[in-house]
Amino acid sequence: MKSLFMLRIKLSALSVYHGLLETELISSLYDLISAMDVPPDVFAMKWGRFFSALSREESRADSLSDAIYNKVVYDDNVFTRAAAGGEMENIQDTGERSEDRTIAAVKKDLETLRELSMLKPEDVIGAYPRKAEFGENPLDLLPAWECGSTAISIEDIVRFHKANGCGEFARYIAFVRRNGRCVPIPNPDLVSLDSLKGYEEIRLPVVENTVSFLDGLPANNCLLYGDRGTGKSSTVKALLNEYCDRGLRLIELPKMYLNEYPDIVQEIAGLPLKFIIFIDDLSFRADDENYAALKGILEGGIASRPGNALIYATTNRRHFLSETMSARKGDEVHLADTIQESLSLSDRFGIQVSFLAPDRKNYYRIIHALAEERGFEIDHKELELAAEQWALNKKGRSPRTAVQFIRYAQARLSKGLDLR
Repeated sequence: MKSLFMLRIKLSALSVYHGLLETELISSLYDLISAMDVPPDVFAMKWGRFFSALSREESRADSLSDAIYNKVVYDDNVFTRAAAGGEMENIQDTGERSEDRTIAAVKKDLETLRELSMLKPEDVIGAYPRKAEFGENPLDLLPAWECGSTAISIEDIVRFHKANGCGEFARYIAFVRRNGRCVPIPNPDLVSLDSLKGYEEIRLPVVENTVSFLDGLPANNCLLYGDRGTGKSSTVKALLNEYCDRGLRLIELPKMYLNEYPDIVQEIAGLPLKFIIFIDDLSFRADDENYAALKGILEGGIASRPGNALIYATTNRRHFLSETMSARKGDEVHLADTIQESLSLSDRFGIQVSFLAPDRKNYYRIIHALAEERGFEIDHKELELAAEQWALNKKGRSPRTAVQFIRYAQARLSKGLDLR
């Protein structure tokens, strides 16, 4: 009873890691060990709430210590930010550092959380004064958890953050800018470079640029433009899946939030990760204020691009602006300058790659590559005729059309049906 009381006091005193008290896992466990004077049904309800929170952990933690360790390493606070930025290397290298208030507080917090992670079901039920009302063995009625033995040391935490960053950027690989923050995408599109058939040589400059970026070499912003359904966006997503293990992250920035770019720069600056700021499906009207915002980003304003971020954009129009004949026949004195300005934005991307719709030969090549990958056993001519008919119905050949056809064909063939 006394030990649980002192543990509650220590948890209440969490300082640098105080934000963990807001998480469902820690708050429900705190409520449970505080429920020593409640009726048995209320105690059982708090027990169940904690166990439910533990079972829902995204980490699929095998034990309480695993779950708490994950909460610690994915926390975003002043210490984890400093560790991610390489400001705590003395701790990592020697285990010694002249103690300042923050480091001393971190050590106390980690010791408290280590103690919490070792809490056993028997410890909690043993301290409950009315446990006899549950019967001879209360744990027959209450679900039990494993404790585990995951260590929580400041040296290990520093090493983790230096390699992986901190907060949600350490836990997730893909994000979208929404409501003033980078919202994680727990289940991003799993498309791979190998699955994108027919455009291997075309996308090679983008792949090589990304590898140079990860290797710490000079790299350029990239513009992927061309016909719809040719795999522009899929290429960027596939690069993330290919290189996320090397610290690559992706932040999708919708056009309407381009003015929040400086906030993103501030948020990711100093993290030991590499970021692609992904702007998908760009196009602008002549009076669109977002056009000026993107131009400022690419030219480099006060919040210039940090060394750990590149901008990758896709568009169906290489020159972005929707033009009309009346616009070209405008009555401005310097009309040529105005038109030239409207075409200049793409030139601010160091690498520009054109994704054009495939001709019939290349379309068939993509079809056969996809069919072979899935182990189709069908006459090539029959497959091509069916694929061509599918493309006619879709009003055009494209890699997207090819993938859709292959899905249809696979379903038909698996049922023993022909493709007509």
